[in-house]
Formats: sequence, structure tokens, C-alpha cells
Amino acid sequence: MAHFAKLDENNIVTEIVVLNNEVILKADGTESEYKGKVFLNQLFGNANWVQSSINCSFRKNHATIGSFYDEEKDAFIYPKPYESWVLNLATCRWEPPIPRPTEGGHYGWNEETQTWDLIA
Repeated sequence: MAHFAKLDENNIVTEIVVLNNEVILKADGTESEYKGKVFLNQLFGNANWVQSSINCSFRKNHATIGSFYDEEKDAFIYPKPYESWVLNLATCRWEPPIPRPTEGGHYGWNEETQTWDLIA
């Protein structure tokens, strides 16, 4: 299945549509994002559509409602979860200022104290 994200005027994802792969196949059997865009515009009217990969094999992250499509990075970027987190430019994912503990239970980020709090 081919996933396409509809973008608003600010490149924010407002809708995700799933197409049968046959819709975007060229005669040689390779996928064509262009064919998907044409199909969707014929079906729904003109809009800005960008193909997304559910397994993140391209465009860094799978598109989700509310995520941002950065044309320069050719990547979908999720909303920033906390003010203190920074964008990893290689992965286009937000990272905390200190790594999450890997042992001893489940942790949640505490923005006020800038620490990981043990939840369970």
C-alpha cells in the first residue's frame, strides 16, 4: 500500500490517504509518486500531496496528522514534544537534552526539572 500525506499551505500534514500500489506503478513496475499525486488530485481536487513510507525507508519518518514536511530535508518531522528537546538533523527526530534511562522501568520526561521521572 502507498501512503500519501496531504499538506496545508504551511506544509503541515492534514490528511493521510492509502492507495493500492497498482495506482502508482509505471509500466516498468517501479513506483511513481507523480502518478499517485495525479490520481489524488483527480479524485479530491488540487492539493499538495507527498508520498510517505510507513517503514520510514524514505523521508526519514512516516507522515502523521500534524507533522511537518520539510522540503529542504525531504523529511516529515513530528511536532516538538518539549521546548528543551532538539532536532537531530540526521534522523529528523526530536531528542531530549539527556538520554532516557535504559534500565529500571518506564520513564517520562519532566520538562520542569529537565529529568526523566520513573513512572513504573
